[in-house]
Amino acid sequence: MRKLVPVFVLLAVLLCAAAAQAAPKVTASYGPGPAEFTLATGSPGELGLLKVLGEAFGAKEKARLNWVKAGSGESLDLLRAKDVDMIMVHAPKAEKAALAEGWAVQHALIGSNEFYIVGPKKDPAGIAKAKSAAEAYARIAKAEAKFFSRGDNSGTHKKELAIWKAAEISPEGGWYIIAKGFMKDALMRANVEQGYFMTDSSTWVAEKKAARKLAILFRGDGVLINTYHTLRQPDGATPGSATAAKFIDFVSSPAGQKIIARFGKREHGAALYNDATYAKKYE
Repeated sequence: MRKLVPVFVLLAVLLCAAAAQAAPKVTASYGPGPAEFTLATGSPGELGLLKVLGEAFGAKEKARLNWVKAGSGESLDLLRAKDVDMIMVHAPKAEKAALAEGWAVQHALIGSNEFYIVGPKKDPAGIAKAKSAAEAYARIAKAEAKFFSRGDNSGTHKKELAIWKAAEISPEGGWYIIAKGFMKDALMRANVEQGYFMTDSSTWVAEKKAARKLAILFRGDGVLINTYHTLRQPDGATPGSATAAKFIDFVSSPAGQKIIARFGKREHGAALYNDATYAKKYE
């Protein structure tokens, strides 16, 4: 029995180490606590909206928001694995599946932005003349003009693939480049290497001064409207699910919606996101 004790201790240590390694890395935390919850999302965190929302909610509820930086596909995977308490995503089909399968609740529309197809100002593929997003993509493929794809199963990547499908094209070849970066990183790479990229309007407004070699060449197709929703763990599924539920209520409230509708105006001259009232037109 005495010989078995060190073995049990070793197993316990290994299990703890494995659990720690499996836990998603927290990118930043906002609010004082002691209550806390973990939220996975991409651009709203990267652009600073989550910080403003988290600090306002934290002051009101004495809570701390722990942000895990992840695209929509990865965020959904983290929620399903119970590695986070809630998510903010823009992947409607996958969101509906999560609700139907029962591992996510509190699906709330919180706002929107839209996608722009940006590219070199000379527009070598002539996409500015396109009548639809699918036609713009078809022109890029025909010209074999350099195009950057997130390639990461994010909401942006899912939307991109849907447009290629609508255009009846399977993109491949040296012109089609998998960036494997978040929105800002992929946009900056397209700027440096002079390629086309589908960016969300929020990132463009925030980063257009740094992407001076690019221009918006196509926008306005209804398929490019990008709605954001929340999803969280069912009640009691994770320690932070109750606090996450309160956060969703706050973001959906007039106070939270006011923050979303005004975010970025002072710094960039235009809001980075639309509120839920505007977004509802595109549900």
